[in-house]
Amino acid sequence: MNLQQLKSVRETVRRNFNLTEVAKNLHASQPGVSRQIRELEEELGFELFARAGKRLVGLTEPGAEVFPIVEKVLREIENLRRAGSEFHGSETGKLVIATTHSQARYALPETVMAFKRKFPGVQLTLQQTFPEHIAELVLAGRADIGIATEALDRFPGLAPLPGYEWGHIAIAPKGHPLAAVKGPVGLADLAEYPLVTYDTAFTGRSHIDEAFAMQSLNPEIVLTAMDADVIKTYVELGLGVGIVASTAIDMARDHGLVALDTGHLFARNMTKVALRKGVYLRGYVYAFLELFAPHLNREYVRERIYEETIEV
Repeated sequence: MNLQQLKSVRETVRRNFNLTEVAKNLHASQPGVSRQIRELEEELGFELFARAGKRLVGLTEPGAEVFPIVEKVLREIENLRRAGSEFHGSETGKLVIATTHSQARYALPETVMAFKRKFPGVQLTLQQTFPEHIAELVLAGRADIGIATEALDRFPGLAPLPGYEWGHIAIAPKGHPLAAVKGPVGLADLAEYPLVTYDTAFTGRSHIDEAFAMQSLNPEIVLTAMDADVIKTYVELGLGVGIVASTAIDMARDHGLVALDTGHLFARNMTKVALRKGVYLRGYVYAFLELFAPHLNREYVRERIYEETIEV
């Protein structure tokens, strides 16, 4: 039994039993992957995968039973390597943050700059993508930390931690009729105009839809986008009234826009931080988390990621 065999098994499940994709991701040949799996099955004395001809189509019953053990063994080996790196050089290494554009653009700059001042020897990478992919990157070990508002609490292998709370705000171009309204603006007022807001999978969009639905309003949403910068651009061009995260508005920069008093209309949102359960974190990862959200201290984070480790 060797690590390559275990990696071949884990990657086969992750890649939905597509050996071509498995071989590509492991930088191996497809026959080589098949051989690794067969040799492990022979050593164990049972088949891990069900087959249809030469294709793998799923885990067998004993395969499903032992797969969590394979994952745990590989996770602990990775943890051992991380621990070795920590004690060999605690202020050098790599840190990959998977997050959305809005988080990278508006929530993370101060944290990133403070982190780089404290850990100049750590190579920091921001991978901007959609929430479901953020979760997949963290689960696969290709990102150390995931930060998003949506989806991260739906994956059993992740420990989602509370980051920070925020709300939505409506914006209009200068000269728009709503820009002249003094005091709070209602949902019915917004529904009279075309709206520009987030895609359904992003940035608390479900709370926007729920608010209108509760008042039986069906606004015309003329454009959706994945990040606030695009929304603000089209609002400023006059396409419609925008609804964005309040953290995405900076009136010192957004000269052509007016922020409307709508904070009371929509439910609050929680941006979450996701870590892989049972993972060993380098010291600088804990430092980044605490810089981002001070309540995410080492003791709290360790308790959450280890108390929820998958039992095998």
